[in-house]
Amino acid sequence: MRLDLTINDRPVIWEVRPGEMLLEALRSHDLKGAKLVCGTGDCCACTVVMDGLSINSCSFLALQARGGTITTVEGLAKPDGSLHPLQRAFLEAGAAQCGFCTPGFLMRSYVFLQQTPHPSEDQVRHALAGNICRCTGYVKPVEAVLRAAELMAAESLG
Repeated sequence: MRLDLTINDRPVIWEVRPGEMLLEALRSHDLKGAKLVCGTGDCCACTVVMDGLSINSCSFLALQARGGTITTVEGLAKPDGSLHPLQRAFLEAGAAQCGFCTPGFLMRSYVFLQQTPHPSEDQVRHALAGNICRCTGYVKPVEAVLRAAELMAAESLG
């Protein structure tokens, strides 16, 4: 079946199978940042942004994305290749331990910071609570999101 959508600011037309999950479609088109871990949408490693909302792509039918605008972790970097403030903050804070959960953290944080540009630590912890991570203890990702908020605020000031 034909699927027309925009991914990382590029219009695409893909053929997908009925019942194919969005994560499968993304990964079969070389967008491998989102990870398959639980397959039920419980761990958030598969998170992508669709039309401004974070979604678990492992439990979201590809055909439901028809006409949508999707951003994957590969689409966070700027067109010139420079890192998004979230990516820079995660690197600086050492928040990407094994890296498996990092794309999900980045994408959920991206949406969260658009909705809450000046968050408290408690707000960040609550926003990231669904992301399953065994390496970081959530300390470094929380630090990274708070730092990213500062970087993004500074960038918006020009």
